[in-house]
Amino acid sequence: MTRVHVTASRSYDVTIGRGLLASVGQTAAGLWKGRTAAVVSDTHVAPLYLDQVKASLEGAGFQVHPFVFPAGEAHKNGATYLNLLEFLAQAHLTRADGLIALGGGVVGDLTGFAAATYLRGVSFLQLPTTLLAAVDASVGGKTAIDLEHGKNLAGAFYQPRAVLCDLDTLATLPEADFADGCAEVIKYGMIGDAGLLDTLERADLRADPEEVVARCIAHKRDLVEQDEFDTGARQLLNLGHTIGHGVEACSGYQTSHGKAVAIGMTLVTRGAVAAGLCPPEVLPRLEALLARYHLPTATDYAAADLYEKTLSDKKRAGDTLSLVVPTAWGKSVLHPIPVGQLLPWIERGLGQ
Repeated sequence: MTRVHVTASRSYDVTIGRGLLASVGQTAAGLWKGRTAAVVSDTHVAPLYLDQVKASLEGAGFQVHPFVFPAGEAHKNGATYLNLLEFLAQAHLTRADGLIALGGGVVGDLTGFAAATYLRGVSFLQLPTTLLAAVDASVGGKTAIDLEHGKNLAGAFYQPRAVLCDLDTLATLPEADFADGCAEVIKYGMIGDAGLLDTLERADLRADPEEVVARCIAHKRDLVEQDEFDTGARQLLNLGHTIGHGVEACSGYQTSHGKAVAIGMTLVTRGAVAAGLCPPEVLPRLEALLARYHLPTATDYAAADLYEKTLSDKKRAGDTLSLVVPTAWGKSVLHPIPVGQLLPWIERGLGQ
């Protein structure tokens, strides 16, 4: 078992290990005074783990109210968010009670935003059940829902009370979902950990993920502690995300987040090579690593369509966009560009 402590506006521990879902009740009992908990999950995860979590909570004296919504990014929207708030009010949750996010990044984002806004803020606990959520979405306090004009455009910075990463839940992940998480792991390496990339080139991540998961969470912890509210160094975590969010939006969110990020990393790296900012040998090595983890490196969407979908990017400030650009194997920097230069960058990324 590994613990990573995060010091932020609310400090907390991220615990990584096996069999942790059995201790949810004991953990929650130490986090908030009330004995009511709303467990938020989706239709993919609830059949697998909701009964186990509910039993643990009830064993610790909690009254449990499960809220299960249809799985998928398409349901991380205002309608689901308002339904959840009404559900919490109907269940009479108070500020002494708490929410528990049981699922992947969509569940965690939605639950965290509801916790941040219901009664102007109640406690919540993250139980990530995907690799992507474990290494990224569950840590750092970014919570959000999607709007018609873009992803994660309504949200709040709101830290959880604790995160329990039960690695046993990764055993039930379909290969495609595990690959999504690998994209975020590779992203951490490309940001600033060449050693992690070297490990990924030879290791079997699925067989023994604990060390890599803890390493990624520690990287995120370091950036969050430097820049909790995402105005500087933390933006490095968006490598591949600017164009990746465009890919997701163009697909109507049928392309998963991890696969979109993999495409985004490839395109931004190819653009960086074309601009003379990154050594040419980095691109084929990155493409090979992404392919090793069954991730795509290309898209059929037109540059103009991808550009249109990126204009709502949260890293945009006026007419300037902070693009995260690889400059070496295991090193990336923030590279501010005029928004108008993004289209030719995407075109170069597509090889045009």
